[in-house]
Amino acid sequence: MAWKCQNCSTEIEETSFEVCWNCGCERGQEKLSESQSQVLECLRCESPMIKLGSKEFHEGTRWGALGNIGELFVDKQALDMYACESCGKVEFFLPGAGDS
Repeated sequence: MAWKCQNCSTEIEETSFEVCWNCGCERGQEKLSESQSQVLECLRCESPMIKLGSKEFHEGTRWGALGNIGELFVDKQALDMYACESCGKVEFFLPGAGDS
């Protein structure tokens, strides 16, 4: 189900994103917090980068025979993901590292 950004009124069709691709506002918030409004520049082309949200990555191989239950036995690391709108470069940061 799509959702509408309360900050910039952009329609977000992808429900897996918790952050607006247009303004960076988190889902359900009306305005950007001061820490979110700081612009992160791309190291490659110096264009502004947008926060795509926090993604979880798991270590090791998938336990195919156990299916989703096998995910309980692997270590997971959450990382904040930023992407450049111009060149497509993606950067990962520890959660909350850029919030201060």
